[in-house]
Amino acid sequence: MRIPKKFQKLLLFNACVLLIVWFVTILENPPRINEIESTNCRFGDDYVSPGENEKSINDRSQPGMVYILQWTKPDKEPYTFLKEGQETFNERRCPVKNCYVTWNRTYLCDVTQYDAILFYSHIVSKSLTPTPSKRTAEQYYVFVSPEAAGHNQVYHKKYKTFFNLTWTYKLNSDVFYGYIQVENKNGDIIGPKEVMHWPKLEEMDPISDKVREKLNSKKNAVAWFVSNCHARCGRFGVAIKIQKELAKYNMSVDIYGRCGTKTISENITAWELVERDYYFYFAFENSINEDYVTEKLLNALQHYAVPIVYGGANYTRFMPNGIYLDARILSPTELVKQMVDLINDKEKYFDLFRWHNYYNYYYAGGAPETDYYCNFCKTINDLKKMNYKHVYRNFYQWWNEWTAEFAEDN
Repeated sequence: MRIPKKFQKLLLFNACVLLIVWFVTILENPPRINEIESTNCRFGDDYVSPGENEKSINDRSQPGMVYILQWTKPDKEPYTFLKEGQETFNERRCPVKNCYVTWNRTYLCDVTQYDAILFYSHIVSKSLTPTPSKRTAEQYYVFVSPEAAGHNQVYHKKYKTFFNLTWTYKLNSDVFYGYIQVENKNGDIIGPKEVMHWPKLEEMDPISDKVREKLNSKKNAVAWFVSNCHARCGRFGVAIKIQKELAKYNMSVDIYGRCGTKTISENITAWELVERDYYFYFAFENSINEDYVTEKLLNALQHYAVPIVYGGANYTRFMPNGIYLDARILSPTELVKQMVDLINDKEKYFDLFRWHNYYNYYYAGGAPETDYYCNFCKTINDLKKMNYKHVYRNFYQWWNEWTAEFAEDN
């Protein structure tokens, strides 16, 4: 029997509506993952059920051990540095090392047995990832990211109140996962922090003869080592504008790497070259986000070059005001004028290094006391003892750096 055309259109319309409803339902309620629904546990080649062999279960879950589950298998650096078992904490000589890491969701009998479950930003930001079907109030669901929020925005409403611990580069994270550590001359770790108390540059003592000797060898304006020529933040365009302004003074931006034409001779390292020859270094980040400051700044500070920064941070959380130039605040013309003035006035340039009398800058992962993996293991232990409970009520407002009004609408 032939179906009239008007009924054909009606059937097609209804089918489309049903398909849309089904898709939305799946999106809001993703399918559960079968492997964590099971109450069976695997030990070697044998499966046991809870209650069937309590000794076997206890063999896996050792008293005093903190179990950390990587919800997805780490597939890129730096996440791959967090290795299976206790290897990472032993390798890094962590003061607290009773943490056991796995990405095998069935390593323990039940997903609720893990003390902490790690969710990596680059996975969470891509789509709505299937999540555990059950959790306890004692577990920590940890959002992890040393990478910029601008490249890993989180949108789905499920995550608004999903996480109760953060481990990121943001200074107000529960655990810091950043690059830079500031120490005073007594060896005390003093930063970075949201509020720093630096002395004014003019109140600091003049530089030592040793520092002066290093600075006297400089002869070139500014260097930049860069391989990503198309960062969304527009940093390369800013560098080109600065280049044009410097050319008016017969100076240049020397760009090394994939994006430039300069090369390094075989008998010197990149940072030895900066330390010896360059007045300034471009510490240009690939994303404009609060607190996102990487090794680019650290390299400049450690190698006697004045950093020219480009990023979204309040840089006085990381270093004293006056020892750097900010390419987002100064126009290319103003910036180059200050650069040229400093190059032509050696004593004024030397003053920007007075901080060397008071502070040292280190890579945060370089010592067990400040290593981010060591700190994470210690923090989970401390929180368990305190029975600490917390939930981010509007996680994506905090992470995405949205205004409160915008976050309420999403």
